[in-house]
Amino acid sequence: MNERLQAIRTRIDALDQQIQDLINERASLAQEVAEVKRAEGGDPTFYRPEREAQVLTAVMQRNRGPISNEEMARLFREIMSACLALEQPMRIAFLGPEGTFTQAAALKHFGHSVTTVPLATIDEVFREVEAGGADYGVVPVENSTEGVVTHTLDRMMNSPLKISGEVAIRIHQHLMGRVSGMGDIRRIYSHRQSLAQCRKWLDTHLPDVERVDVASNAEAARLAAAEEQAAAIGPEAAAALYGLILLASKIEDQPDNTTRFLVLGRAQAAPSGNDKTSLLVASRNKPGMLFKLLEPLARNDVSMTRIESRPSRQAMWEYVFFVDVEGHMNDPQVAAALNELEQHALLFKVLGSFPKGVL
Repeated sequence: MNERLQAIRTRIDALDQQIQDLINERASLAQEVAEVKRAEGGDPTFYRPEREAQVLTAVMQRNRGPISNEEMARLFREIMSACLALEQPMRIAFLGPEGTFTQAAALKHFGHSVTTVPLATIDEVFREVEAGGADYGVVPVENSTEGVVTHTLDRMMNSPLKISGEVAIRIHQHLMGRVSGMGDIRRIYSHRQSLAQCRKWLDTHLPDVERVDVASNAEAARLAAAEEQAAAIGPEAAAALYGLILLASKIEDQPDNTTRFLVLGRAQAAPSGNDKTSLLVASRNKPGMLFKLLEPLARNDVSMTRIESRPSRQAMWEYVFFVDVEGHMNDPQVAAALNELEQHALLFKVLGSFPKGVL
C-alpha cells in the first residue's frame, strides 16, 4: 500500500478515536446537567430551543471548512440530540403517517434520537401536545408555491400551545410506483399540495392520467404499492418505506419549492438573540383599522416579516391577521410595540416567540 495513503489513514483512525472520546465526554456532561436540574426540584426543563439555536449558530460561525456550515450544523444537531436523549427522551408528534415531509422536518429540527409519533390530522397533533402525550408537535404552515396551510392557522386561534421553533424543508417531489414505466400509469395518488406543486410537469408528461387527492404523500405511496397501474408523488423516503421504484425525480414545477413547519410546545421559549414573534390580531371592520393596528410596529422600529388574513368565523366579513415580526416579545422595542398594538386590537394573542430557523 502507498506509504502516504497509509499514513493518512492512520491519522484518520487516531482522530476518530479522539472524536469518539470527546462526544462521550460531552454526553457525560449532559448527564451531569440533568442531575443538577433534577436536584433543584420542580419540573425541570431539559430541551431549551434558544440554547440549541445559540449552539448551532456558534457552530456555523466558527466553521472553517471544507465541510459546509449547514452540514456541520447538521452533524452537531445529531450529537446534541443523542446527548439530550440521555437527559430525557422526547416524543415528537407530527402530521403522519411515516415517510412524510413533516416527519423529515421533525427529524431535521430535533435529530434522530427522539421518538417521532405519526398522527392522522393536524388537530390530533395539537391535542396530543396539549394533553402532554408528546413533548412537542410539528405541523406544516406554508409552502412557497401554494401558500399557507389554513388548517394550522385556524387551529392556532384557540390553542394554548406556543410556537417554539420553525423548520424549512426544500421540497423535492418524486414520481414512484411498481409499474415498469410511466406509460403503464393510469392513476396518480398524492396530497393536494403536492399535486398542485407538480401541476405543469403532470400536464406535460401525464396529461390524461387520473389524479387522486389523498390525506398524505405517505398514504399515496401505500396505495400505489397495493394497486396495479398506480403511482404516487411524494418524498424519496416514502418510496423506500413502501418499496417503490423512483420513476421520475424532482418533478416539482418550482426548483426552490420550500415548505415551512412550526414546532409547537407548551412553554414559551426564552430569547436566543435572533428571534421571531408570531401574533394573532383582529379589529372591527372599519376604514384604517389595519393601519392603526400595525402602526405601533413602525413607530417602535419593529420589522414585520409576514402577514396573513383568515376569516374570524365570528361575523361575516370580519378577519383575523397572523403577523410575524422580528425580535422576541421580551425585547424592549417589541414589548413596547405589542403593548400599544394590544390597546387597539379587538383580539390580541402572542402565538410565540422563538429562534429563527438555523438550518
